[in-house]
Amino acid sequence: MPRTIVIGNGNVLVGFDANYTVRDLYFPRVGDANQTMGNPCHTGFFIDGKFAWLDDPAWQRELEYAPDSLVTNVTLKHPRLGIAVKFEDFVDMARNWFVRKVEVVSPSGFDVGRVFFHYDWYIEGSDIGNTVAYDPRHRGVLAYKANRYFLMGGIHGSQFGIDTWANGKKGNGAAGTWIDAEDGVLGRNPIEQGAVDCTVGFEIGPAVAGEPRQLTHWVCMGTRLSEVTTYGQDLLVAKGAETYRGRTITYWRVWSEKDHRHIDEELGPEVTHLYRRSILTARSHVDNHGGIIAATDFDITKFARDTYAYAWPRDGAIVANALDRSGHEDVTRLFFTFCQESLVEEGFFLHKYTPYGLPGSSWLPWVDSHGLRTLPIQEDETGLVLWALWQHYKIHRNLDYILHLYSTLVVPAADWMVEYFDDRNGLIKPSWDLWEERWGVHAFTVGSVWAGLDAARNFAELFGDKPALVRYRDAAERLREASDTHLYSPELGRFARRLAVEEDGTLTVDMVIDSAICGLWRFGMYSPDEARIADTMEAIHEQLSNKGDAGGIARYKDDYYFRVENNSSRVPGNPWFICTLWMAQWHIAMAKTTADLKPARDIINWVVAHQLPGGLLSEQLDPNTGVPLSVSPLTWSHAELITTVDEFCRKADHLSHVQHNGAPSHRLQSV
Repeated sequence: MPRTIVIGNGNVLVGFDANYTVRDLYFPRVGDANQTMGNPCHTGFFIDGKFAWLDDPAWQRELEYAPDSLVTNVTLKHPRLGIAVKFEDFVDMARNWFVRKVEVVSPSGFDVGRVFFHYDWYIEGSDIGNTVAYDPRHRGVLAYKANRYFLMGGIHGSQFGIDTWANGKKGNGAAGTWIDAEDGVLGRNPIEQGAVDCTVGFEIGPAVAGEPRQLTHWVCMGTRLSEVTTYGQDLLVAKGAETYRGRTITYWRVWSEKDHRHIDEELGPEVTHLYRRSILTARSHVDNHGGIIAATDFDITKFARDTYAYAWPRDGAIVANALDRSGHEDVTRLFFTFCQESLVEEGFFLHKYTPYGLPGSSWLPWVDSHGLRTLPIQEDETGLVLWALWQHYKIHRNLDYILHLYSTLVVPAADWMVEYFDDRNGLIKPSWDLWEERWGVHAFTVGSVWAGLDAARNFAELFGDKPALVRYRDAAERLREASDTHLYSPELGRFARRLAVEEDGTLTVDMVIDSAICGLWRFGMYSPDEARIADTMEAIHEQLSNKGDAGGIARYKDDYYFRVENNSSRVPGNPWFICTLWMAQWHIAMAKTTADLKPARDIINWVVAHQLPGGLLSEQLDPNTGVPLSVSPLTWSHAELITTVDEFCRKADHLSHVQHNGAPSHRLQSV
């Protein structure tokens, strides 16, 4: 089930599914570890003998955020229980507290009302050796293992602490303590260890008709007991949860306002809303130590027995560029420092990394079919980090920060790319493609490496390093010439997506159309209006547009990943937000008048129409229904939306000035 709401502060990330059930609880790093392993942490209501968990289909749900913040504004109604419930949940901006403000209203009133919060603990990713215990001093339940502590407490009215609890075993036939809540009564077992869960409860009745009954529940997280007690719950009680909610809303609203003020004028308020939501969603997936996490939706483990909760340097570079465009220099500096520390000694990036900067799990081998050593890499990742770093400097001009990265990141990475050339053809040596499926020389990778070398050339010029400047310039020019010779296919009338290099050096053209060929112009190697590029993009649009009701553009012909329909003439593959937005970016780059921007505007509006109710974007969509598939949210999807809106507004502004001073203006009207 896709995540429809995520909140966090860079140390903590909480993910809610479409029922508004808590599923993911990452701490102390975003992406590691998920303390619930994606299992449902139920929330339930007992009203005058009737009970319902939030996954009951009878709930009517409005899942939203408070405007321009990472604080939720969720309303749920249950006809059978006769109540309306409002949640205002947040993770404090500076402290590792997950706070849930709950208001329950009944038009007829009730005599007995209880609210239950359940947690299924897999502390540090395991259900072995956990403990849950009632703490009478702090009137809450403490879950802990080693140096991970979670204090579940709360307050309602003047009543401090929880009213009831259950600590118990799970597994081996035991469903868990959440079942105990369904009769409205918990067992109050003081302590349990091993594979455990717990449920805490609050009394909110009686209530007269229309009278709101309120409670605040929290989970304080820390690496020492004092962090969840003295510096956790004690502070919350002393200052009041509303103080922390207020400062968290203010912080995120101010933080998200560093954008183009004319988005409303050019694209309308719905696009502005999604643009800011995308910035906030991207930020929630940036760990405070610099790792930019691809996605935290744990349900993907059911498909691949692994998560997307890793830092891919490529994804991170594109997300960092989007955040730089929107004015967020501080957070992107963390990412580039993370990259500098993660670069291997030889000068390249590995497949992916944990939030701690350690090598992540991988399926890319270290040997080829003949048993010879190969590198388990996607070379576009190395190139794009340097590209993004140069774009970062162009925007912020923070020379002092860049200085120390020149010798520790730029030079070793660029020198390695210069060496990773095939002298037989002038192309880069093979690596894995950005989709992590094929070995060869890929158009997207060629464009990315060229961009990385060009960025290194610019840095060398900036720092007066003439030998390096010549080295990187010559390598980039050699790569461009080889691409002209080998990667363009007159037979296809477009660029190829890949060249397979045979043992004898022969190059075999991969005939399959792929949206990622856009990497040849996306990062500056070719002009977007170069005839061969234009022909290629037109072919992508013609052959990869989804003819199902959902619309959008596929990755490539006959894409197998999460395939829904086998008729590839109708559905070449599921539509991806990334690939569809690449097409919008090309239309923007090609526009000569504001009227030419209409295809890009239509794609941006398509993205708005296919967002989840909370404003999140998945990786891909069902080609017929538009239902999200794979992970949600995908940070890269949000980054491409930010970039596209930024490019649109810049181009619209430029064309408006050009046309105002020359030909008549045809400014597009907001929708």
